[in-house]
Amino acid sequence: MDSIVVTGGAELRGEIPIAGAKNACLTLMPATLLSESPLTLTNAPRLSDIATMTSLLRSLGVEVASLQDGRVLSLSSHALDSHVADYNIVRKMRASILVLGPLLARTGHAVVSLPGGCAIGARPVDLHLRGLEALGAELELRDGYVHASAAGGLKGGKVEFPVASVGATENVLMAATLAKGTTVIENAAKEPEIVDLADCLRRMGARIEGDGTRCITVEGVDTLSGATHPVVTDRIELGTYMLAPAICGGEVECLGGRMDLLGAFIEKLDEAGVSVEQTERGLKVRRRGDRVRAVDVTTEPFPGFPTDLQAQMMALLCTADGTSTLHETIFENRFMHAPELTRMGARIEVHGGTAKVHGVERLKGAPVMATDLRASVSLILAGLAAEGDTVVNRVYHLDRGYENVESKLGAVGARIERVKEE
Repeated sequence: MDSIVVTGGAELRGEIPIAGAKNACLTLMPATLLSESPLTLTNAPRLSDIATMTSLLRSLGVEVASLQDGRVLSLSSHALDSHVADYNIVRKMRASILVLGPLLARTGHAVVSLPGGCAIGARPVDLHLRGLEALGAELELRDGYVHASAAGGLKGGKVEFPVASVGATENVLMAATLAKGTTVIENAAKEPEIVDLADCLRRMGARIEGDGTRCITVEGVDTLSGATHPVVTDRIELGTYMLAPAICGGEVECLGGRMDLLGAFIEKLDEAGVSVEQTERGLKVRRRGDRVRAVDVTTEPFPGFPTDLQAQMMALLCTADGTSTLHETIFENRFMHAPELTRMGARIEVHGGTAKVHGVERLKGAPVMATDLRASVSLILAGLAAEGDTVVNRVYHLDRGYENVESKLGAVGARIERVKEE
């Protein structure tokens, strides 16, 4: 397997272009199942997860063309020839479950394997299933697959989630666009990726109101048309690269960045002593002093502090003045990067969903192992601030969510290289 080698100590200066959002694109791609007309997505990220979703859609009969060096995806599902999402593809990525709602709404049938992905907690699909049942779907779990049917078509209904779930909101939202009547989704997720999906669906002819709030209303339509839609900026990639100059010094402008995508995160950076300035082209970030200050962080659904930036924030706080406390409230098991950071000299105590991080003078390079997508990039960030070389192994996780991380960081002065497997 490839590894990433980081030699710490270099300040970063320059610009980093931020890609389209992985999580948004993975949701937008299955939306093509709702219409016979083509859907074109621009500003698409070039990631292995996108390739996995492409394979899944093609297995259903969707035509997918990658244009402009992968930045544009042209999708057409005018000739669907399967309603079965096979385990061998679905097991690679949890977002695969997002074909369930649109496939069911369009064809009246769907057989989808229970999904896989990063090992950061159970992340069950029961909320997806409960929401589709509220629209009249008949569901059965058998042999590791969800067998769903709606012989007379889906019908509008009230969906009330006990907890806000991004994926479940997306699945039900897509399904509701073709359901007969009105669907009301209560306690809906409010993430920018939800708003981006709703914008795309409206371009396709859907009638949706309230996205970005806890209550979304959908008036079902008979058919949807094609559309062209730009994928929203990846706020997690944005936050990750904003932390790079914060952890090792310098000044970096993240092109395409917007304050409204990361309000709670930016507030914590400011509290820690990191300056963030909105420019015409993006967000300019620099550390105000030689070291950052300790801060306490609690992960929350949007607009709170994102769980997908918790590992990266921990890397920054390992070198802060004082002791920080991180509370993880979204996913259990999401401190697996802590032992690897400890190998680099960090002082971290983990008790259940809480981690205490005692800032140290300097991290030291060491061989470490990535355990999941966000953990892998947190180790790279730590390596930027460490003395000597850090070797991050098992970086296949990294390639699921970050495109050309070594090129982007190298372009602003980081000493980083990928070592290919022999």
